[in-house]
Amino acid sequence: MLRSSEQFIAEFASRRVGPGAGGKRFRSTLRLVPTLKNLQVIVLLLSTVLGWSAEQGSFAQFDPPDTTAGYLARLLVNETPFPGERAYESEADTKAAMLQVLWVLNCRLHFIPKGYTQQQVAGVRSANIIDVITGTGGRRQCEGFYRNAAGQFVTEPRVEERLNNLLQIANSGGKPGRFAALLNYAQGLARAYVKEGIEGADRFAGLKRVGSVVVTGRAYSWMTDVDSYHPGGNFVTIPSAEEGSLGGNRFFTLRKEPK
Repeated sequence: MLRSSEQFIAEFASRRVGPGAGGKRFRSTLRLVPTLKNLQVIVLLLSTVLGWSAEQGSFAQFDPPDTTAGYLARLLVNETPFPGERAYESEADTKAAMLQVLWVLNCRLHFIPKGYTQQQVAGVRSANIIDVITGTGGRRQCEGFYRNAAGQFVTEPRVEERLNNLLQIANSGGKPGRFAALLNYAQGLARAYVKEGIEGADRFAGLKRVGSVVVTGRAYSWMTDVDSYHPGGNFVTIPSAEEGSLGGNRFFTLRKEPK
């Protein structure tokens, strides 16, 4: 039985993935695996070779980048791995990582622990989630996401390029698959947050201690899951035993008593 185009693409890409997806700090970004740039070409070639339908569906769509929901969804996709990329484990793992990234942003807005200021935790003083993403005063928080000279929130071209590649894969073939499911989840999560606030339980809310260190609970930062990466200061690594590693990202809480 012929595999679906998505299955073949994911398998092909996974065999050719290069080293290291991800950045080095909280303002990190998931680096684009080189083969992903060319997957839309592979779709066309394989459709000819294997006789797949060339009919394009419309299984996944994103809000415009100049809307809060569209901008937020782009961050959730940018910071998490998709099939064929390094660090991808499963659809459930990537969705969990998207939700937790959103929780970090939400905590930086609404749950600043006693003894800390929002400036110390988030690098900004703002009630606007866009400012938490972009930073203010020329200091960026999430790499690839910033305000331009006119004050508009924008992304670097590579962010939109990767998203367009993912959308083209998601909308190829005769039925929606994992790519469409993940993209729609990110956009749906962002729309729900903008409209009604965050949904889903914070898996780290009840965390009280990491080893001998008493912590605040909740996550306040994330970075690519590499042992040498750490945001420093009062941030405390959430261990894997507490599900601190999701979608190729490591999440961090804070010390209960700042040093």
